[in-house]
Amino acid sequence: MSFHDKVVYQIYPKSFNDSNGDGIGDLPGIIEKVPYLADLGVDVLWLNPFYPSPQRDNGYDISDYTAVDPRFGTMADFEQLVAVAREYDMGLMLDMVLNHVSTEHEWFQKALAGDVTYQDYFILRDEPNNWPSKFGGNAWAPFGNTGKYYLHLYDETQADLNWRNPAVRRELQDVVNFWLDKGAVGLRFDVINVIGKDELLRDNAVNEGKAEYTDTPVVHDYLQELHAATFGKRDGVMTVGEMSSTTVENCIMYTRPDRQELSMTFNFHHLKVDYEAGQKWTDAPADFKQLRDLLHEWNVGMSQGGGWNAWFWNNHDQPRALNRFIDGENYREVGAKMLAASIHLNRGTPYIYMGEEIGMVDPDFDNIADYVDVESWHAYEMLQAQGKSAEEAFAIVAKKSRDNSRTPMQWDATKNAGFTTGTPWLKVGTHYKDINVADEMLNGSIRSFYQQIITLRKTEPVIAEGDYEPWMPAHNQVYAYIRGLNDTQLLVLNNFSSAATKISIPDCFVTGDVLISNYDDVTVTGVQRLEPYQTLAIISRKV
Repeated sequence: MSFHDKVVYQIYPKSFNDSNGDGIGDLPGIIEKVPYLADLGVDVLWLNPFYPSPQRDNGYDISDYTAVDPRFGTMADFEQLVAVAREYDMGLMLDMVLNHVSTEHEWFQKALAGDVTYQDYFILRDEPNNWPSKFGGNAWAPFGNTGKYYLHLYDETQADLNWRNPAVRRELQDVVNFWLDKGAVGLRFDVINVIGKDELLRDNAVNEGKAEYTDTPVVHDYLQELHAATFGKRDGVMTVGEMSSTTVENCIMYTRPDRQELSMTFNFHHLKVDYEAGQKWTDAPADFKQLRDLLHEWNVGMSQGGGWNAWFWNNHDQPRALNRFIDGENYREVGAKMLAASIHLNRGTPYIYMGEEIGMVDPDFDNIADYVDVESWHAYEMLQAQGKSAEEAFAIVAKKSRDNSRTPMQWDATKNAGFTTGTPWLKVGTHYKDINVADEMLNGSIRSFYQQIITLRKTEPVIAEGDYEPWMPAHNQVYAYIRGLNDTQLLVLNNFSSAATKISIPDCFVTGDVLISNYDDVTVTGVQRLEPYQTLAIISRKV
C-alpha cells in the first residue's frame, strides 16, 4: 500500500508557532515552518482541529465544520498552507470530529428551538440511562426545558450525533468531501469507534457501559458507507481512526484493505502501562513487561490478520514519553532515539508529535495555576476530595496532565522559546534554553537520528512492508522483533532499561550489517550486549 512508507508529523496548531504575537499558534505560523518539516523528511502533517469552537475541549467541540476559527487564521491561510506543503511534497491530514458537535453548533441550536428534523440529529430520550461520561459525571444532560435529555459521552457541551439517522451521515459525508476538495490528503477520525450506539440505549453497569457503544458491528457498516461516499472515491487519501478501548480483532476489520474502511488505527493500550489499577490519575512507574506484551500482541495480531497499526509515543493528550519510559535525567538523548527506533522500524505507520524530534520533555511547572487544561483541574480537585494532600494531588497532575505535551514548541533560547512575541496561551516549559530546535540543529543528535530512520522506512522495503515476529518475547528489559520480507530480515533490539543487558540473537544476524544504532562502534556477537537504552537494528540479506 502506498502509505506504508509514509511518516506523519502531528502539529497542535495552538502551540506550534505564533505569527502575529497574540500568544496562540496559527496557520501562517505553520506555513513559516514548512521548510523545517520538509527537511526532517516527514510526508504528512496532521493538524489538530482549527475549526470555529468555544474551545471547551481544545477544539474538539466544533461549532462549524467547514470554516477556520479566526484565532488560527483564514480559509485563504489554509489554502496557502496546502499549496506550500505540496511544493515540498507534503500533504495535510485533518482531524474529523464526527461523533459529536458543540452545543453551539447550528444543528443543536435548531434542535433546541424545536425543529424536529434537527432533534433527530441527536440522541434524545425521556429518561437517562446509567452511562457515565468519559469526562466524569452522567453522560446525559437536560435538553433545554423540554423535559428530555441528550447524550454526551464527553463534555456536556459536546452533544453526540445520531448516526442512525441517514441525514446525519450525509451531512458528515459532505463535511469530509468539503475538506478533501480543499486539498486534504489525510483524515484522522476522532473516537470513531463509538459512533454506533446501541439502538435501545440499555443500562449497562459493566465497564461503564462501553459495550453498548464501543466497536459495535454497525460501526463497520458506517465506515464502509463513509469510504464509498468520500475518500474511497479518490486516490491516495490516508485515513486513521482513533479507537477508544478497542480490540485487535476489530482493528483488523477496520483496516484490512479488502473491507474498505480505514487505512490504519490508533489504540492507546500501550500508553496505559503507568496507570495503577487502570486509573489515569495515579503515580506509578511504567510496567515494561505489560508494555512489551501489548506491543507484541498488537503487532502479531495485526500482521497475521492483514491489519495496519498507527504507532506513536506522544500526542496532544499524553505526557511526554521521555518522562514516562526513560530516565531522562541521565539518558534523554539515547532514550529518545531508542523510543523512536522501536516504532519507526516497526510494522505500521509511525507518528511524530511536535517537539519529539528534539527530545522535548514535560514542562516541570511548580504550581497548579500554570495548567490550563480543564481535565487537570478536575483531577486536582478530585484527588484532594479522595484524601490526597494538595502537594500529592499536584504531583500526580504534573505527571499526567495533557498540558505536558501542549506547551509551546521550543524553537530557540529567546524569550518564550521563540514561539511568540506576545504572552503564550500556556507557559513555555522550563527546559527551553537547553532543549530547542536551534540548539538541536547545531549541537544535538536526536533530530538527525529521526532523519535517518525516516529515510530508512523509504529505502528499506522490509521496514515498510515486512511481517512481524517477536524475538525473545519474555526478556525482562528488551523489546525485540524480527521483520521479514522475501530474502531480507531485520532484527530490532530495544533496551528499555538504564541497566546494560545481554540477549542472544539468531546466527544469521551475527554476520549481518548494523543498519542503525544509537551507540557508536557496535560489534555484533551471538550474545549481544546492549547498553542502557540502546537500540540496535541488524539487517541480514540472503544473496
